[in-house]
Amino acid sequence: MSLSKKIDFAVVFKVVNANPNGDPLNGNRPRTIYEGNGEVSDVCIKRKIRNRLMETLTKVKVPVNGNELEICPIFVQSDDNKNDKHPSLKSRADEVLAGIKAPEGIAKKACETWFDVRAFGQLFAFKAAGGKKGKGEDGGGDDKGVSIGIRGPVSVQSAFSVSPVSLTSTQITKSVSSEGDGTKRGSDTMGMKHRVDRGIYTFFGSMNPQLAVKTGFSDDDAVVIKAVLPRLFENDASSARPEGSMEVLKVVWWEHNCASGQCSSAKVHRSLNVADTDDLDTLITFSALNGPTPEIIDGV
Repeated sequence: MSLSKKIDFAVVFKVVNANPNGDPLNGNRPRTIYEGNGEVSDVCIKRKIRNRLMETLTKVKVPVNGNELEICPIFVQSDDNKNDKHPSLKSRADEVLAGIKAPEGIAKKACETWFDVRAFGQLFAFKAAGGKKGKGEDGGGDDKGVSIGIRGPVSVQSAFSVSPVSLTSTQITKSVSSEGDGTKRGSDTMGMKHRVDRGIYTFFGSMNPQLAVKTGFSDDDAVVIKAVLPRLFENDASSARPEGSMEVLKVVWWEHNCASGQCSSAKVHRSLNVADTDDLDTLITFSALNGPTPEIIDGV
């Protein structure tokens, strides 16, 4: 059974002396918008949700070509945090989807197998026969590749800080040179580290029952995501994000009473007011809303 009610949610988190999401086009400095508020991309947030799901969900057994394979229910795994043998997404997809010809069958099998595919969606691109690029409509051939797009019912927005953030950049040196014969320091021993001194961030998300019908995303799947949001940054430490430097403060969960929703997601999200304070009692307040009642969940 698919998702029976529309759901909106929000996560309020705190950053202290950490780089929550570096921008590779700006020297890996923390992302900010023009006004100076901090930003964390939706792709970064979904990566963390996937990582927590990998810790929560057990492997599933999937029948493939007469055999029963044990598959991790997360399709998009990062290279530094994966629990199977596959070096690429193509390899992971081929293990399960090879032999299925119909696009509808591929989409159905993918959604049944991988949790993140039926939640966030995925684009599966297949090359033309012989490994060649597919030709266009006027390319004079029928060996076109196939792209199968699956639109997921769970959408996640980028996170933004409540107030402009202060950034600190520190020049660092390594005690050992990785170049040359060791008699002198090389250019690789110098570097920079950047951090947000402090910031209160918020991001929103929604779950759409109409799209859930197509992927099979269910009420039980929604509960799984709800359970991992309060511990989004647990087991996520790195040099840029030391343990304890990022913390989920509050998760707000709005469950509508119908599939179409009692009001728009925009009105629901706008009803949440987040203050730039460390006082958890006054951190969030709500404006009047003729819609779902918010459930407030403390971070882990």
